Amino acid sequence: MSQKRELHLNINILHSGFSPAAWRMDGSDPRASFDINHYINVARIAERGTFDAVFLADQAAISDRVDFRPLTSLEPTIVLATVAAHTQHIGLIATASTTYNEPYNIARRFATLDHASGGRVGWNIVTSADLSQSRNFGLEKPVEHHGRYERAAEFTAVVKALWDSWEEDAFVGDVASGRFVDPAKVHPIAHRGKHFSVHGPHNVPRPPQGHPVLVQAGGSDDGRELAAQHAEAVFSASQSFDEALDYAWDLRTRAVRYGRAPNSALILAGLATIIGSTEAEAKRRQEELRELIPLEYSLARLSGVLQIDPKRLKLDEPLPDDIPLPPDGGHTFFRATLALAQREKLTVRGLIRALNGGTGHRTIVGTPEAIADDIEAWYLAGAADGFNLMPDVLPHGLEVFVDEVVPLLRRRGLFRQAYSGHTLRDHLGLARPANPYAIAAE
Repeated sequence: MSQKRELHLNINILHSGFSPAAWRMDGSDPRASFDINHYINVARIAERGTFDAVFLADQAAISDRVDFRPLTSLEPTIVLATVAAHTQHIGLIATASTTYNEPYNIARRFATLDHASGGRVGWNIVTSADLSQSRNFGLEKPVEHHGRYERAAEFTAVVKALWDSWEEDAFVGDVASGRFVDPAKVHPIAHRGKHFSVHGPHNVPRPPQGHPVLVQAGGSDDGRELAAQHAEAVFSASQSFDEALDYAWDLRTRAVRYGRAPNSALILAGLATIIGSTEAEAKRRQEELRELIPLEYSLARLSGVLQIDPKRLKLDEPLPDDIPLPPDGGHTFFRATLALAQREKLTVRGLIRALNGGTGHRTIVGTPEAIADDIEAWYLAGAADGFNLMPDVLPHGLEVFVDEVVPLLRRRGLFRQAYSGHTLRDHLGLARPANPYAIAAE
């Protein structure tokens, strides 16, 4: 990893924006989430701002209220392959679940995308917890939580082994001798584990980055273990500064137990932004977005995160005090939402307002200077190495951030003036993984 610490910024392209009402704002295109040009446009704006990467979540089901808001729909690697053809520098991070995929297919897909983009790709490793996705893959309930992560750890190890199965100089391409590949430098992985049996070798040469950057976003105990073992960047969902510091300390401590350096994984905190030229203007914008979100939608979304019957949510009362951690559901946003409600002593109505229609990511409402001040404080204190940004409305909220906040961060010496490398690893200051066969030969 690079010795010089540098602030990192990604853009999380959430449909028309972080707010469920973003698609209803003046200037927004209601069809944006289905339009590839929307993603290309947002990526180009982020590249103009010298962001590290664009990030796409994934959901292989309809699991939200599509009568009220856009949904996660287009397959991320296909979207980012198109974005790669229309950009030059910005990284491309796609989500792919280990629960309903197979390691060989994922290794091949991301290696191909890394070759196609010139080494700009990252894989966000997730497990799938919701019932709607389970039913689309032949199951009547989600896979048990610990089992999902056990599978994910083995899945990731197999993918890495496949990427390493070609030595760096396995391709010969000698026209005169007629020798195309040196087969002695292409190795079966012969993996047999609890969940997978994969012989290999891979049929794609080693990716330009060695491995596409490995990203993870789980906040549960199992998720943190997976991140500590494999992740090079982690998306966190801390609602407060103290939570973020605790999370960073915990993740770094776990990484050491796996024989890794404590700073081996960058921590990129989720951050939603609502920006105005004055604080009053930003708050008016926040209120306008809130008013456009149907209460029925907000209650359904909150009950889904907490995995409780929406009839138990009384608007002007606190959350019930006996909400159990969903054993096989998503733990990250459950904990973040519950912590926010308890810390601020919020009623259900107050919690819905505080979440701004989201599911637990921290939101800053203010001027460009206030946004920059907050980012600087978290970064310098070590609560985050950077941020996975979620502007309220896209592309407008990102344009304001790039034009108004990025120059402030640059003037403070926190953020790059221009790209200095070509790959996503270059942007993130991450070393290229050594090929194990080369190490063994030394």
